[in-house]
Amino acid sequence: MKRLDHYWYARSPWLILLTPLSLLYRVVVWLRRNAYRSGILSSYRLARPVIVVGNVTAGGTGKTPLVAWLAGYLQRKGLRPGIVARGYGGKASSWPQQVRADSDPGIVGDEAVMLAGMTGCPMAVAPDRVAAARELLDHSDCDVIISDDGLQHYALQRDLEIAVIDGVRRFGTGFLLPAGPLREPLRRLREVDLVVVNGLAGGGEYSMRMLTGQARRLRDPEQPRALADFRGQSVHAVAGIGNPTRFFQALQQHGMRVEGHAFPDHHRYQPEDIRFGDGRPVFMTEKDAVKCHQFANGNEWVVPVRAEMSKEFCRQLDALLDSRLGVSHE
Repeated sequence: MKRLDHYWYARSPWLILLTPLSLLYRVVVWLRRNAYRSGILSSYRLARPVIVVGNVTAGGTGKTPLVAWLAGYLQRKGLRPGIVARGYGGKASSWPQQVRADSDPGIVGDEAVMLAGMTGCPMAVAPDRVAAARELLDHSDCDVIISDDGLQHYALQRDLEIAVIDGVRRFGTGFLLPAGPLREPLRRLREVDLVVVNGLAGGGEYSMRMLTGQARRLRDPEQPRALADFRGQSVHAVAGIGNPTRFFQALQQHGMRVEGHAFPDHHRYQPEDIRFGDGRPVFMTEKDAVKCHQFANGNEWVVPVRAEMSKEFCRQLDALLDSRLGVSHE
């Protein structure tokens, strides 16, 4: 059975049946936003500046690689960023939770463990981002906080907002959930400071390129191999991410014959999910890898992906960091 997001982007006509629910959702979104604006619901200003990276659509857009890039960019400017996130998929018995590269993704969430490993930044997760941020400030010396996927978490006040769009899928039907992928009306994009497109950007947007690195064997990461070494081979690829097709296509662009196995986002892998009994290499994303390491059998390969931002984006970001956070240009 196809997932609902398939129909959003295929613009299936039967979704018109869900438009009454989308209209109800729009009213709820409007009421909630105005409750924060009017002070009926409380929002909190922290002692450190906050940068939010998020999106207006459900599903993957590439915001997590941008969070990792932003953390590295701030570090190169001499700052000490910390990261907060929801910890989606984590089953902790209490929140907030601090996150390290060796944390259990079943407790704190797969994306959180991946980000902690990619950035080396202090990190905390909780459904309440304010609580996560306070945990971070209590136990680290970070001087700026990056909120991953926090665009709609209005309880946490922010100094700078960055929205990420999937350049291929864009906004699908253009409807709010559940008849379309939108979490908020598209006019929300006019309020953010920077709009980044994972792919080809339009007017007023900044393009983000995704660069794949060398494949690393999951059980022996010290001996990477170029993806070109697998050209012409028939391989398996597993992906439990927001847009699995993007990962499969990236491998195909390196000349592999890919048999793709798509799983729901944040899928909890079992050994049988990555064992196919034919000896072919199995490729996966870093997000999948943090959940598969314990039962890998030696033929699994992790493909790292890193964001690359344009000089124009960096110049605009520098101006905003200077005006909003008081960070001088290099």
